[in-house]
Amino acid sequence: MYSDRINSLPPYLFATIDQSKAAMKAKGVDVIDLGVGDPDQPTPTHIVDSMCEAVRNPETHKYPSYAGMPAFRKAAADWCKESRGLNIDPASETLTFIGSKEGIAHIPLAFINPGDVALCPDPAYPVYKIGTEFAGGEPYIMPLLQENDFLPDLDAIPKEKLEKAKIMFLNYPNNPTAATADKKFFEEVVQFARDNDIIVIHDNAYSEMTYDNYKAPSFLSVDGAMDIGIEIYSLSKTYNMTGWRLAFAVGNKEIISGIGKVKSNVDSGAFDAIQMAGITALSSSQQCVADMNNIYQKRRDALLKGLHELGLDVKPPKATFYVWAPVPDGYDSVGFAKLLLETAGIVATPGVGFGTYGEGYIRFALTRPVERINEAVERMSKLNI
Repeated sequence: MYSDRINSLPPYLFATIDQSKAAMKAKGVDVIDLGVGDPDQPTPTHIVDSMCEAVRNPETHKYPSYAGMPAFRKAAADWCKESRGLNIDPASETLTFIGSKEGIAHIPLAFINPGDVALCPDPAYPVYKIGTEFAGGEPYIMPLLQENDFLPDLDAIPKEKLEKAKIMFLNYPNNPTAATADKKFFEEVVQFARDNDIIVIHDNAYSEMTYDNYKAPSFLSVDGAMDIGIEIYSLSKTYNMTGWRLAFAVGNKEIISGIGKVKSNVDSGAFDAIQMAGITALSSSQQCVADMNNIYQKRRDALLKGLHELGLDVKPPKATFYVWAPVPDGYDSVGFAKLLLETAGIVATPGVGFGTYGEGYIRFALTRPVERINEAVERMSKLNI
């Protein structure tokens, strides 16, 4: 009944986790969910109020522009200038997405022909690989290994794959490893992309979720990056707007135009009222972001303290709201996640769900209050791991 591309898909990781979590709740278990990266705090009030006002305006009830409202694209460009020092043309170098997942999934359709290669990190957000496969392309896996600080080894990519490669996906600060990249690495990527005629797609969804005075650099701030790439920013995690579905891409105008050609044929754009709320988010005080980061940092510190007491060697993440922890000896990632859920009522994400090279790790999301995180640690301490 289904197409080969659908039949070849693995079960979507978080759907499987939701099923297991529901089964435990049905048994009356008090589940502490540190699995899916969905903020537990509400969208800031000033953004919600802006949305309420906008949705009452009949002008927002019409079909939106697939490219995004000019006012939203200008707000996005202004935010990039203010926060990252980037000079972006709102008209030609900015494109609105209905959430970054939608945009990422559509990108390969613009640049990949059947048989072409996309360079995809592993472990990684599954959509990089799946979007490539939907376009008929071949994902070439770039392992993210601890000994390389979870950065891909560009020199290890075979010449025959480079000859077919059209795009490369990167994501720093990284999901799931919480690794960061510096400008030196981005400079190497720009030269590599130029040498091999490859488009770089930098997914910067966690750009604002940073701790310990760390500031994540923009890929586009590196000389030459605007010639070969784009960067994707999401309002989902930054402003607790995961359900609103709003993001934007900035960068090389030809790449932006190519993605726009796909979007103009397959969607009708983000709801204008949501974009107006997005303008408020981007152009207002960013104190709400700083306040959320303070909350996540306290949660991170509580979880790290507990994991260290359990004997797990975990490096404190400087960004994202994830902790990427090695599983104890004697377990694989699925087995340890199953132990946590069925014995301690804790949901965590097995690393292998993000790819082959995620095996041996488990991801905790900092999406519950400190009190619940402390309770989760207490439950884990009774497992004798």
